[in-house]
Amino acid sequence: MPIGTSPYRLVYSKACHLPFELKHQAYWVIKKLNLEMKATEEKGLLQLVEYDEFHLHAYENAKLYKEKTKRWHDRQIQDRWSRPFEVAQMIPHRAVELWNKEMTKKFPMNGQCVKHYWVDHADKHNMSIIFAEESD
Repeated sequence: MPIGTSPYRLVYSKACHLPFELKHQAYWVIKKLNLEMKATEEKGLLQLVEYDEFHLHAYENAKLYKEKTKRWHDRQIQDRWSRPFEVAQMIPHRAVELWNKEMTKKFPMNGQCVKHYWVDHADKHNMSIIFAEESD
């Protein structure tokens, strides 16, 4: 079937002209759809704005949740470091072995969790000490 050829034209060999009433109804339907398109477009923009607001509220709630969880976690941490410990041995992979105060018990500890205790040492204002790995 060639482009622009309708079945009516193939059967009757003439163009099909719609009655005026049908054309008029079709015009109003198209006009109504166009108006609804504008309303739909506005509704879509409104939904985007609502989505952005929802996103911001979710972000704020997540931030508040993290802060509350951090406060709770910080309250659960106990002060285990009430006295100085002595480093007995450096273990590979940044681990250290510590003596307790009475030097009766050794226990391993992550070297990154150990803080320096400076009583009246000349280097007490140093901020960090680098643990060097021993070479074979």
